Amino acid sequence: MDYSPLWISLKIAVCSTIITFFAGVASAWLVTYLRGAKHVVDAVLSVPLVLPPTVVGFLLLMLLGRSSGIGRLLENVGLHVIFTWQGATVAAAVVSFPVMYRGIRGAIEQVDENLIFAARTLGMREYTILRKIIIPAARPGIAASTVLAFARALGEFGATIMVAGNLPGRTRTMSIAVYTAMQSGNRNLAMKWVLIIIVFSLIILILMNVVAGRGSKTLPVQRG
Repeated sequence: MDYSPLWISLKIAVCSTIITFFAGVASAWLVTYLRGAKHVVDAVLSVPLVLPPTVVGFLLLMLLGRSSGIGRLLENVGLHVIFTWQGATVAAAVVSFPVMYRGIRGAIEQVDENLIFAARTLGMREYTILRKIIIPAARPGIAASTVLAFARALGEFGATIMVAGNLPGRTRTMSIAVYTAMQSGNRNLAMKWVLIIIVFSLIILILMNVVAGRGSKTLPVQRG
């Protein structure tokens, strides 16, 4: 049995989670304290959550393909995205980003505003407040969002196959491996991959419960 889909899925999920973590923290922080057009910005950042993954994949294909300006620019600097694992990482990051963003935003909104006001009174910069006050106070929610985003990226199928294709040993993930095995009539192989995915899903759920359990043991910090 070729286990390359497992390693490819893990590589894509880890890389996309790193991307969405930093993008999610920054976006959630900015939107939480945004004054105007807050709902519009939130809707734009959350739209991949409600779009079918194949639609997201199609839009990414149009945006990053050779016929687009961005695609040609990337190729000119030696970056090839379409039909590569990097393209699959981009697709997984876009699809899982709203999970990360909305979870972190919810955690940040629970942080007591008085702590932030006090820090500003003491002359702390906004970035320092984020790093030393907001992130530590919102750590359980951020950790849970990170686990969920990793799970979403690990199981991504529609956008990935649109952008990265189904290349054995290169872009074939576990979800695509199940689809390919069923298409070829190999139900035994499909079942093996299904069981592996279920095991990983259970591990992720256990991690979620551990994170939630640790978070519940700490005193909740509510906004005033």
